[in-house]
Amino acid sequence: MSLEPTALQLQVRDTPDLGLLVVAPAGCGKSEALALRVQGMIRRGVAAGPRRILVATFSNRAKDNIRERLRSYLTAAELRDKVTVINFHGLAARLYRSHAAAIGLDPGWELPENDWVKEQCQRMGLIYGQISAVDKALRQAKQDMVDDDEVMRRLEAVGNRDAIEVERLRIKDQQLTYDDLPRMAELILANDAVAGLYSAHFAAVAVDEFQDLTPQQLRMINRIGAGRTTYAGDLAQGIYGFTGAKPEEIHAAIVDEVATVIELTESHRSSPAVLAAVNALTPLTLGSELTCAAPNTWPSGGIAAEVHHQSADSEAEWLVKAAKAILSRAPGQRIGVISRIGSRRRFADAALAAEPGFEVHRWDDGVLDTETARRVRSTLANVDSAAVLTSKDPIEALRDLADFHELQDPADRLALADALGWVLELLTQGLAPTDIAKRVRVGDNSTLLTRPGVHLLSGHAGKGQQFDWVFAIGVEDGNVPFFEAKTPEALLEEARVLSVIMSRARHGLVLSHATAVPALSGTVWSKDPSRFLTAELRAQLTDAAGLVEWFKAADWVAVAGR
Repeated sequence: MSLEPTALQLQVRDTPDLGLLVVAPAGCGKSEALALRVQGMIRRGVAAGPRRILVATFSNRAKDNIRERLRSYLTAAELRDKVTVINFHGLAARLYRSHAAAIGLDPGWELPENDWVKEQCQRMGLIYGQISAVDKALRQAKQDMVDDDEVMRRLEAVGNRDAIEVERLRIKDQQLTYDDLPRMAELILANDAVAGLYSAHFAAVAVDEFQDLTPQQLRMINRIGAGRTTYAGDLAQGIYGFTGAKPEEIHAAIVDEVATVIELTESHRSSPAVLAAVNALTPLTLGSELTCAAPNTWPSGGIAAEVHHQSADSEAEWLVKAAKAILSRAPGQRIGVISRIGSRRRFADAALAAEPGFEVHRWDDGVLDTETARRVRSTLANVDSAAVLTSKDPIEALRDLADFHELQDPADRLALADALGWVLELLTQGLAPTDIAKRVRVGDNSTLLTRPGVHLLSGHAGKGQQFDWVFAIGVEDGNVPFFEAKTPEALLEEARVLSVIMSRARHGLVLSHATAVPALSGTVWSKDPSRFLTAELRAQLTDAAGLVEWFKAADWVAVAGR
């Protein structure tokens, strides 16, 4: 990112229309533009008197990121008195606690603190596919403005008995889940008095990552700031359809609502070679083509390559050599090894974990604070997997072993509950307690964002992140696009997943695929390269030999310093 705002970012700041759509693909300075937008509105007196500007995000990490950017453009008093930065679940929780009684709801029900649905499914002894089906049934039943009775009628119509049992238990325990909060918030905002209160309090609204909005969340925002909302994001990064997001529908509604559209197309993240590859996918993703902000500053113009392997094992061996080659020349750099689904990545995970000499960070492992890590490791030393998995309540069996009920601090209990849920998931997959113990890391998730070395993650987990190098592995039909993607809408989202993976790269991008890939059952499948490797994309990619030549010719001092 350049230190000085670009002309288009300044246009975002200075546009007087309160209804604004900012189309901002990966690396184009979206967060900077949003922070400037808030600064401009405050300096123009939009939030006069006691009124404030609401900034809504989808995660705590995004909330912290935009707050940090705002500190660069606002005084401490402006940030404190004029801006409310909150994620959608936090906004829904505030509405529920403050106004549930206004529409006859009980504000005393428990708010969600962890994945309560998954925990109940684990208690019931359900496995991965069953848990996913329960999640889907509950989510789909709750994405409209309906009460609990209607939710139960919808579940009965679907016929998922496990989901019905979980919902009955939720009502009995007076518990809200992450799917219930926006539903309750929408019911509350349907009350004109409450909606009027929030509309009067917030002079304007800004939404980060509009493409991730569900119709329900958009209706919430409209009740607070219709016509006065700045939306920022990118259709090509709309990869959360499984949570209820509908990027095209949301985009069309926003275009109808706002007065002005500004498109940022200058990337400050990626080399010309990476951008050329990402641009080649735009016919499949319906995204915007990008230009490189400073093409001459990238050593050798960067690199984008396609590499084929006979087997997933040989791919993993090659990947270890490639990681060694990079980190021996530029030890401070970060390499993202990304697969659409985690099981396809397991060969690379094993090969890299067995290789001494550089750090390997597995993003789907437990990242625990020191005390929680100590308790989990101590628990795992005494776990009998068979006894836990065959017990009447596996969650409670693990909690007893971990002395969970001795903990008094709510934060400590939440951290340990989440960690034990992760342990149970791995035990269910057949991992030995000693192997799980080796995967416990101490720290917090923020430590992953800047650590050099190799990072192992999924395409969805990488959204919003960047790496010096990205190795997209398993670029095969069945993995990306995922084998369950059959409809045009599902295939569109799968192309966007690949685009998101590719656009994480700064210097270099490698798209890797193999012919022989063993399934978890042991059956070896013959795979074809992904259908997304179109002639247009391949025209922007070099091969393995070209990649080696680039490595030999590159100015690695410049690469390491970029």
